[in-house]
Amino acid sequence: MTTPAFKRRPLAAAVHALLICTAALALPASAADSPSTDSRGANGRSYDIPAGPLAEVLSRFAGMAGVTLAFDARQLDGLRSEGLRGHYATEDGFQRVLAGSGYTVQASGDRRYSLRKLPAPPPGLAPSEAELAPVRVVGREDRDAPMHTYAGGQVAIGGRVGLLGNTHFLDTPFSQTSYTTELIEDQQARSLSDLLANEPAVRQSSARSNINEDFSIRGFTVASGDVALNGMYGLMPYYRVPVEIAERVEVLKGPSSLLNGMPPSGNVGGAINILPKRAADAPLTRVTASYLSDSILGMHADVGRRFGENREFGVRVNTVYREGDTTTDRQDQTDQVYSIALDYRGERLLASLDLMHQHQYIDGAVRQFIAASTLSALPKAPDASLSYPGFGYSKTQDRMAVARAQYELSDDITLYGGMGTRRHRMNALTGNPTLLDTEGNFSSSPAWQILEVVNDTYEAGADLRFATGPVTHKMAANISRVVQNSRIDFDTFWAARSSNLYDPVYSATPATDGSSIHLNRYNDATLTSYALADTLGFFDEALKITAGARHQNVESQAYNFANGQPSGDKYDESRVTPVLGVVVQPRRGLSFYGNYIEGLSQGTVAPLTGVSNPGQVLPPFRTKQIEIGTKMDWGRIATTLSVFQIERPSAFAAGGRYGVNGEQRNRGIELTVFGELVRNLRLLGGITLMQGRLTRTENGSLDGRDAIAVPDVQANIGVDWDNVMAPGVGLNARLIHTGKQYADQANTLDIPSWTRLDVGARYRTKYDDKPLTLRANIENLFDRNYWASSNEGYLYLGAPRTLLISATMDF
Repeated sequence: MTTPAFKRRPLAAAVHALLICTAALALPASAADSPSTDSRGANGRSYDIPAGPLAEVLSRFAGMAGVTLAFDARQLDGLRSEGLRGHYATEDGFQRVLAGSGYTVQASGDRRYSLRKLPAPPPGLAPSEAELAPVRVVGREDRDAPMHTYAGGQVAIGGRVGLLGNTHFLDTPFSQTSYTTELIEDQQARSLSDLLANEPAVRQSSARSNINEDFSIRGFTVASGDVALNGMYGLMPYYRVPVEIAERVEVLKGPSSLLNGMPPSGNVGGAINILPKRAADAPLTRVTASYLSDSILGMHADVGRRFGENREFGVRVNTVYREGDTTTDRQDQTDQVYSIALDYRGERLLASLDLMHQHQYIDGAVRQFIAASTLSALPKAPDASLSYPGFGYSKTQDRMAVARAQYELSDDITLYGGMGTRRHRMNALTGNPTLLDTEGNFSSSPAWQILEVVNDTYEAGADLRFATGPVTHKMAANISRVVQNSRIDFDTFWAARSSNLYDPVYSATPATDGSSIHLNRYNDATLTSYALADTLGFFDEALKITAGARHQNVESQAYNFANGQPSGDKYDESRVTPVLGVVVQPRRGLSFYGNYIEGLSQGTVAPLTGVSNPGQVLPPFRTKQIEIGTKMDWGRIATTLSVFQIERPSAFAAGGRYGVNGEQRNRGIELTVFGELVRNLRLLGGITLMQGRLTRTENGSLDGRDAIAVPDVQANIGVDWDNVMAPGVGLNARLIHTGKQYADQANTLDIPSWTRLDVGARYRTKYDDKPLTLRANIENLFDRNYWASSNEGYLYLGAPRTLLISATMDF
């Protein structure tokens, strides 16, 4: 097999994508008139607001609906509301909350309402008949539906907390941020790494132009293979997750195996969950043409329609095509994404089917550096556009299908289930360069790797709501299983090649022979778990206590990739991981919270060379987190302040044997903020102060050393300002700072701190009476060169200055 000799150039790519977009435009709109919609085109939202004082319930509903309600809380003293649960349009929700109170709302401008007292009922008419306006309920509550956006539109008011379902950020005993599709579009994000640059608890753990895309959350690795789809693991693309299909990207910080089950790649730092786009009631046809430096042209079509007498059937199609030269020397790239999301909204039944195909080709693939054992210090970071190792390619392909259903047995009992499959294949010829000295010399041996990973994922569960006297209960039960089988062919036929960071020597990619491919079993794993949790509400839910446990079973077998024979014994063990969470809300908009939660991940496999126990599968790693914090909703801006500690076993070779030879303990303080500081001025970001330490190491030889790739400070702050010069004009900027960190356990290779500035602008207008948005963003404005590291000690260079331009039109 040889690398492709011909590929479509950027102009051909644009034409290809335009044809796809043209075909998508042919989808007809529903014949029925479109109902009134909110700013994102959705008819109604899902709500789960408990009963309580009417003023408090009204305030909570208005915040979740993203509207402003003017009223004097004193006039509602003594009045209560039964709360709101289900899917409602905004005005219908107001009427349901106010039912029987003698009040209604009156629209007073753009998403603004005022409270109005109803006149006394005519003689002979029951008060309830006069006060209660007809209420139109739109379907049932969807546990997979995205929660409404908070003020500013960049972040949602809450998100899915694993088996606990959708939860308002003030009501969850964990730290979570849910990023919206509006933020994805305005920042022109192409994958998760672009979007998660907004998150102070997250850092990228691989180069932007690398084959894979991994992250670090609170100082621990989260592999791209562990990104969830609607809470289900093993279904998103194995190496790089596109965000064009996402309505929400939810980041939960800290171990979460009880909430989400065990991730197949073993992440412990947190969980990243994708909520896919669904068709809204309003027809959508949106086409985006884009340019990315050096010379990548692209097209993205996003089309949504609903059909049926009650718009019960939905179709959402997203297609993406990009191709051209990147900002990395001698590298060009092709990205293709095709997705179809089908859904059904019945009176009690909700169902969906998601299909996706992704293909990525990189000519001149970049790999991370390995520091030689003799390296005494890191050389100065070179030009970020360096192509290393200077040869190679990678081709990845992912195909995914996921079916889910939810059925309301009653208003208080919901059953749900899902099943999905993902097929991944990678064909890459490249090599990890080894950094040899402070002069920047490095060597790299070409290696050819074919990897196939097949995942089958299953989930079922139930949500129950009931009360025992004055105590409310939200009980959740969940069963999940992930079956992952990997096969690999790994060949090294070629001698090492030498180059230099500051004077690179590029070489040709070796030719390969397809007849030499022999895929052998690499690793098989089956992860099965059963979970039960209950959230108890006391004192009108001013106090909430969540308690639960998940029983997890791990079956794992590693194989010698050279011959496919078992390497070490099969592992088959079980563990129980608990959770305890507390939320106290002394007044509206203020929460104090705390949690103790454990995570479980697959044990690592001992390397095949250099140790006395090659191929041994270690027992699962148990991770423990303690966290306390406070959350405040100030009206249009929200803050979270938390203090956390995470402890996890650390595996490495000591005395010639690979095993758990220590523990890593990360402690930190985290402050996050989102919303509108003042009208039209959005704020997003925060700061994380961390201390990562090695403890309980072999003979105490490394006790007290800094853990690898745990910066002492991570700070992100973004501002977005509308109407700065004229209506429709907006400007934004984002500052990212990462403090000093180490790339080795002995703390001899220190990585200096770095700071990056991103800027952008947009202009919203109309062309031929159709909405048009023009955007321009520059990442790494001052072209800062810097080193970064992963928890495994790999080194990579930050991305160089990159220009992004796009034009989006709705038809």
